[in-house]
Amino acid sequence: MDIRRVILATVLSALVLIGFEYFMPEEHKTSSAIQGKTTAITAPPTENDQPRVTDREEAPSRLPIDAVDVVGSVNLRGARLDDLVLRGYHETVRPDSPLVRVLEARNEKEPTYVEFGWYGSPGQTIKLPDAHTLWTTSAPKLGSDAPVVLTWDNGGGLTFEIDLAVDRDYMFTVTQKVRNTTGAAVSLVPFSRVVRGYTPVETGGMLVHEGPISVIDGKLGEESYKSLRDGSTAPNFVSWSKAGTGGWAGITDKYWLAAVVPDQKEEVGGTYGFDTPAGAYQVGFTGQKPLVAAPNAEIQTTSHVFAGAKEVRLLERYQHEMNIPDFWKAVDFGWFAFLTRPVFFVLDWLYQFFGNFGLALLTFTLIVKAVFFPLASKGFRSAAAMRDIAPRMKELRERYKDDPVQMNQQVMQLYKKEGVNPASGCLPLLIQAPVFWCLYKVLYVTIEMRHAPFVGWIHDLSAPDPTNIFNLFGLLPFDPTLVSSWLLLGAWPILYGITIWLMQRINPATVDPAQKPVFIMMPFIFTFFMARQPVGLVIYYCWNNLLTMAQQYTIMKLHARKKNEPEIIPPAKPRGKKG
Repeated sequence: MDIRRVILATVLSALVLIGFEYFMPEEHKTSSAIQGKTTAITAPPTENDQPRVTDREEAPSRLPIDAVDVVGSVNLRGARLDDLVLRGYHETVRPDSPLVRVLEARNEKEPTYVEFGWYGSPGQTIKLPDAHTLWTTSAPKLGSDAPVVLTWDNGGGLTFEIDLAVDRDYMFTVTQKVRNTTGAAVSLVPFSRVVRGYTPVETGGMLVHEGPISVIDGKLGEESYKSLRDGSTAPNFVSWSKAGTGGWAGITDKYWLAAVVPDQKEEVGGTYGFDTPAGAYQVGFTGQKPLVAAPNAEIQTTSHVFAGAKEVRLLERYQHEMNIPDFWKAVDFGWFAFLTRPVFFVLDWLYQFFGNFGLALLTFTLIVKAVFFPLASKGFRSAAAMRDIAPRMKELRERYKDDPVQMNQQVMQLYKKEGVNPASGCLPLLIQAPVFWCLYKVLYVTIEMRHAPFVGWIHDLSAPDPTNIFNLFGLLPFDPTLVSSWLLLGAWPILYGITIWLMQRINPATVDPAQKPVFIMMPFIFTFFMARQPVGLVIYYCWNNLLTMAQQYTIMKLHARKKNEPEIIPPAKPRGKKG
């Protein structure tokens, strides 16, 4: 393959990434939208650990949560789910770093919580539970195998009940009941919502969506925090609404999701809003039809709350087992999800086999090379043939330089005579470009790649190479990136630059002397550029370049051998005698 085509493909890939680098502000290292929220818990709590009191309430007003994958508490003052950390995820790759917090009380620094309850029908004067209601609990804690019942009596003949259960992952089941012992029917409308009382650091780009998200009637709805602030006005502070049957809605971060899931058979209205006086974003559902509790009867409604990590296979399982429509779309696979998702599942399957995402990445590259081998071989042969006929093409261009039409005709005849297709060399690169993009997307948005180690110093394939030549790979005790973010150049990006240089050496390009300095600088330019990309992508490119060089070298040798073989002219067949 002509090195110019390799450089062209790399340039096109780089332009895509540079565009996102330019239009997307650099993520804040402590942003909860990216890293989660810091909590004082630094190791998975034991059964004897007490959940922290997150909103300065008295300890008896909290119900501890001690489940398999989550720990926290329910605020009995208002029955809010507002204190939850994930046992399996830390803020950094250090095992002693704080656990990721996905829910936090409204009086804390970064409040995100879930509320559920009832609205009364117009004209009714019923005392309903609110944010100040103190509920009683049937058990000392909520666990994966230990559901609890919260109860409150309004003193007017209505008893409200909330049955809470949590599975072994991140899904809560919330069953709300109202028992009517009055002599008149009561009409109530259920609601559930996710509330975020702060504005996270926004990426401002298109690569990953963060903020309000929903799927209602099979349609994905995504909005920005800014659109909610600008579109919400008094008195209801709703900026977007949509009626439908079932669905789900919530607030998503890069890796985490807090969402409410109504009964999939109920008619509901989904809304996004920004409560300006409270400074809180609200995403949730309200029932479209009141539930009527006849005298001495009971009504109930069941919904679910997801609060946890956006693990792709877990979301898929919930989608199938609980009939939650398109729940996988909580992970932003983008417009090309039909390609990106298969790339993820292949990588994940390879990871399950090898137990290491780095090895899965290398094997994935081999698979891509094998799939595109016929096209690549054809492209290499075409490039070699183009080099062979280059002197004759130069001669034709000089001979017919005053007659462009005749020159093009002669060149096309030469292509036809020699069996050369000038476009075939670029075709493999164009076809493999979507694979590159999908791989970059998977490394960037899926939590399975977060903190995934490889070998040696690589402990997170989704982050840049942590080593740096500017402090002699850690021998000097200072961080050059504090001076400038461009002073980051790790070992793997350097190896990548070396592979680019080797590709230039194995197949030097014939370029205009004025352009030669640019080609000489290409390895250095892309070395610095790739230093800021996920190291998993850099490893993929290094391995891909090595395989390309091996493939190219083999095909070039075969082409040279075939070219030097003497032409064998078959003997003429003897003519038959005339009878």
